[in-house]
Amino acid sequence: MTTPSRLIPLLEQFDFARERLTNRMAGPIMDSGDGADTKVGPITDEEYLWEPVPECWSVRRRVDGPGSRATVLVGTGEWGRDAASYPHPSPPPFTTIAWRLSHLSEMLTLRADHTAGGHALTRDDYFVSGDAAGAVAAFDAGAAAWHKALLSVDDAALDTVGLCTYPHGSDAEEPFLDIVWWVNQELLHHGAEIALLRDLYRTRSH
Repeated sequence: MTTPSRLIPLLEQFDFARERLTNRMAGPIMDSGDGADTKVGPITDEEYLWEPVPECWSVRRRVDGPGSRATVLVGTGEWGRDAASYPHPSPPPFTTIAWRLSHLSEMLTLRADHTAGGHALTRDDYFVSGDAAGAVAAFDAGAAAWHKALLSVDDAALDTVGLCTYPHGSDAEEPFLDIVWWVNQELLHHGAEIALLRDLYRTRSH
């Protein structure tokens, strides 16, 4: 299938942001943003779960229960991600790299399924990684699934309202092209947050 011309720049932006975040987490080389390559080690489990301020939301072992102001651990497996029913706590809790990466990977995985898969996955089906290597691999798998889903749509699909049946957003009310744009901004802003947290972790006072 020929990729619609309107989708090409958004797909290229997604692929660029995906590669940049993966390199920022996994190393050994990252794009520092000024055109110079910088060496970086792979994210460690300690860094992945680092809570730089009190009462962070993160991913936690189910036996330990949810964190402060969270009421549930979403996902499946030994670990879950802090969450709460609407209305969410205000002000919003500060979230760890683990929380942000799990949220991003889950969104990509579920939206891919609700665009070009079985249209059935829920948050309860998503496996939450308690270690950094597993989380990076889950992000890569989710990003690959979303990329593949985008390649399955034609030009008419971009204007179809509710093409994606993802249940945790405005997908049912939006043309699919707007959802593609939204996913890109999610990747861009959470990717930037994760990069900043890596910088803060590296320069923290011991």
